[in-house]
Amino acid sequence: MSPTPRRPIRELPDELISQIAAGEVVERPASVVRELLDNALDADATQITVRLSAGGVRLISVEDDGAGIAPDQMATALKRHATSKIASLAELEAVGTMGFRGEALAAIHSIAEVALLSRAGDQKSAWLLDGRTGELKPAARALGTTVEVKELFYSVPARRKFLKTDATELAHCIDAVRRHALARPDVGFAIWHEGKLIEHWRAHPGEAGRAQRLGDVLGEDFLAASVALDHRVGPVHVTGRAGLPDAARSRADQQFAYVNGRFVRDKVIVHAARAAYEDVLHGQRQPVYVLHVTIDPARVDVNVHPTKIEVRFRDGREVHQAVRHAVENALAAPRAALAAAADAVGNWPRGDAAAPALSKPFRPFAPGHQAQAAIHFEASPAHAVEELRALWRPDAPPPADAAPPEPAATGWPLGRAVAQLHGVYILAENQAGLVLVDMHAAHERIVYERLKAQLDGARIASQPLLIPATFAATPHEVATAESAAAVLQRLGLEITPFSPKTLAVRAVPNTLAAGDAVELARSVLAEVGQHEAGTVIERAQHELLATMACHGAVRANRRLTHEEMNALLRQMEATERSDQCNHGRPTWRQLSMKELDALFLRGR
Repeated sequence: MSPTPRRPIRELPDELISQIAAGEVVERPASVVRELLDNALDADATQITVRLSAGGVRLISVEDDGAGIAPDQMATALKRHATSKIASLAELEAVGTMGFRGEALAAIHSIAEVALLSRAGDQKSAWLLDGRTGELKPAARALGTTVEVKELFYSVPARRKFLKTDATELAHCIDAVRRHALARPDVGFAIWHEGKLIEHWRAHPGEAGRAQRLGDVLGEDFLAASVALDHRVGPVHVTGRAGLPDAARSRADQQFAYVNGRFVRDKVIVHAARAAYEDVLHGQRQPVYVLHVTIDPARVDVNVHPTKIEVRFRDGREVHQAVRHAVENALAAPRAALAAAADAVGNWPRGDAAAPALSKPFRPFAPGHQAQAAIHFEASPAHAVEELRALWRPDAPPPADAAPPEPAATGWPLGRAVAQLHGVYILAENQAGLVLVDMHAAHERIVYERLKAQLDGARIASQPLLIPATFAATPHEVATAESAAAVLQRLGLEITPFSPKTLAVRAVPNTLAAGDAVELARSVLAEVGQHEAGTVIERAQHELLATMACHGAVRANRRLTHEEMNALLRQMEATERSDQCNHGRPTWRQLSMKELDALFLRGR
């Protein structure tokens, strides 16, 4: 068989180069919408109108009232690598605009019919450029630019076969506009499809406009079921809103992350947000959030992917910590006071005696317990559990000097305990109505948070193996075991090289001594190699503490006195993340008087 003749190396034609670029930049009509919106925002537009036909396949028209394009620059705008955003490497490394690559219009022009209609501020009339013929002629238009894209993928019909239905493509286009709208509440957005207005978000300038835009785009329910973020550490500033655990969804379709106003899909931010929800989310539920990360443009590389939806941080660790702490701090505060006040008929009565007493939390601990040293994990787990049980004993009344005053029903966010139901739930009354508390779940969270505070970096006790467990390791696993030896020891693991391609597990945590040492080692090495070591340690320690807290918490069917029930309610009001147990399930629920009246048809 004769060898296949080889072609000579030669330059590709410009049209083919543009179509190859289009394959990266333009995946579907929504990609075109995204790129054109970027250009409109860079032109300082205050109102943007998107018109679509057939889900964007037949027509995409983006109109703005921005600065416009001079007629002598319109033809250049359709050429490859033509942009006004950057002119040097220094500007590229600190780019602050949405667009900068100079690829989008040329790529779109190579696979669709494109027309530009624009009027710059110093022009007496607008000018229309026909992308197919290059003809430029005067036209009527107010200040700004209209980019019209017809018959997407007409020159590459095979790509059209990969598109979904018009309804699906329209939904993606709406999502693209929604992402920009959440980042720019000072800009108005309108979406028309087949001549019908389907979305209209008015401009809301000022700081209050961000919350207004969130309500307009994501609904008032999102505002009601989320908390505000505002956390600054070093060069990173994180703002936005984090959804409460109760608002979590089965899909990650309401997670919006922005870096300097640009919507991104970034593993660092997603992992940091997920880590912040670990202690309060149930199962595989996905949190909802809108996070805005503001950072010096020189500390983030946006020139990672043609779509500009991926970024790379100079110091991913500082961004990860900032995002995680921002979300954690926002979710930490108990919501009992806010929920009770929101559901109440009126505001909380004025005066110290009636205000929610969160500034002076009740502490039902005997003298000496508060001063006791942190629990040491070198001791046995059983000993540690005994120490934590001593903090609050359900089988004995609280010390006399620590007993809380009998609260008025309106004086405490979670109210006053009135009864216990089947040894499982506490019934309490507050100003809003009836509060139901899962006493085991609530106390489990209280004990867990106290153990976390007491741990304070203590090392997890380990147990040496009589016969080291060896396994064939990859070069990456060997390198991780050597570089992270100190981290592994804090986790109670001792993993050392046995040969150039083999690792030996010589010690494991006490509580995991009966498990598969090799499988444990592989999973921990993979986690340490992928994520920040401190995060891995904290997660492993918290899993152990959660197990201990579950065993140390008051059990179901335990009869409590009214004093003990009230003590638990006061602890909940003063404990971070007490609205969910360690497994993410709710610890209490409020039934307002309105809801109770509806059960009995009162007022009808």
